[in-house]
Amino acid sequence: MNIQTQSWLLNRRHALKALGSFISLPMLECMVPLRAAEKAIASSPKRSAFIYLANGVHSLNYQILKEGKDYQFSRSLKPLEKHREVITPISGLHHPGALSHHHGCINVWLTGGKMGPSDRNTISVDQKMAEITAQQTRVASMEIALTQNSLAWTADGVQLPALRRCSEIFASLFEEPKGGKDAQRRALRRKGSVLDANLAEVRQLEQKMGKEDKGRMEQYLTSVREAEIRTTRADAWLDTPLPAISDADHKRTNRDIAATMAGDYFRTVYDLMVLAFQTDVTRVATFSLGGEGDAFSIPEIGITESRHQLSHHGGDAGYMEKLTNYDTFAIEQFGHFLTRLTETKDLNGKPLIGSTMALFGSGMSYGHSHGNANLPLVFAGGTDLGLKHGSHLDFNKAAKDFAGYSLGPDGALTSAHYQLCSRPVNTDAHMSNLLLLMAQRMGVETDLFGDSNKVIAI
Repeated sequence: MNIQTQSWLLNRRHALKALGSFISLPMLECMVPLRAAEKAIASSPKRSAFIYLANGVHSLNYQILKEGKDYQFSRSLKPLEKHREVITPISGLHHPGALSHHHGCINVWLTGGKMGPSDRNTISVDQKMAEITAQQTRVASMEIALTQNSLAWTADGVQLPALRRCSEIFASLFEEPKGGKDAQRRALRRKGSVLDANLAEVRQLEQKMGKEDKGRMEQYLTSVREAEIRTTRADAWLDTPLPAISDADHKRTNRDIAATMAGDYFRTVYDLMVLAFQTDVTRVATFSLGGEGDAFSIPEIGITESRHQLSHHGGDAGYMEKLTNYDTFAIEQFGHFLTRLTETKDLNGKPLIGSTMALFGSGMSYGHSHGNANLPLVFAGGTDLGLKHGSHLDFNKAAKDFAGYSLGPDGALTSAHYQLCSRPVNTDAHMSNLLLLMAQRMGVETDLFGDSNKVIAI
């Protein structure tokens, strides 16, 4: 170790060496087997899936106007009409910590954290759930994204990496490790040795650190301890047989889709998520359909522009129509996921939709001005967990000062609606209240998550 003349300074090369293990730690989340030998169970495991649509929606064609059970589906949400009894469209929620920021909305969508330049993100709700479910599953959590970064964040504010290629996702869930179990076990134990070596070295460095540096290093040590636990579990899981996959499921999910076939890609990812839940390989999954600046085009339905480009439509009628078509397309694919959950039976013979909660939505509402109030959200499934669907839950109308939606003579929303998508009319309606509900239904014993102020009743 090269300590410079001042005893409190650390050599940068040395710090980067230590950080090598720190940066690699989240990689373990996608690979850790954590499930005991497969057993028949009387009740279904609890599961959750989160699907993110970047850049908001075309709000004028998305917003549902009537609350309660007899609501009418909007144009964009029409593909979900057949799932009415197992979904709850939600209006009026927001993340207070994201209101003054822009493209970082995706980062706090599942955390409820703040987004200031000096703020460190907090744990995402999927990872809070994984702390409970990881004891029983081969894979702690499943992260999929069209970009490198996922929706998942650790307790230390570290963003977990994501898989994109369908063949890689399939292999991570259902295939033996390359080189065989013995090679994988040796690799895991080498990783454990490296972690132990770093831990001992860091303890020596702590004696030369100031208070602030010790705080940062404690975050590192927490990650080291978490990685040690995951490594030990992964080693133990190597002797547990992989679930048997039928030829039909293998053919459906173990494939790579060209970028020009977005629908096939989306449906394949959803099929992989269903298969992972069905075989109980994991109970928590996230899927990001792209980041705020890079969600791809869909040439198969005539959209050659990126979603980010369409969201900055500036009132252009052509762009707004394409954005609506994109919204409808993405929601239709989500409908495929709900259909597969309904058709697929759990270990106890019940449909997976009853034991699986699924949240679809965005961290923005009006992408043109980065409006991030009145978030577009659809909450589905989990009926076996005590959830009751079939209504439109509208927190805008619960606000005392809400004068109603801005409608023109034809009964359609006017552009004045965009103001509601930029500033919340119900400041107490935090999205974290919904995340808190989901966490509790998954078995997380807490009365608080993110910036929640009460749990939502559904």
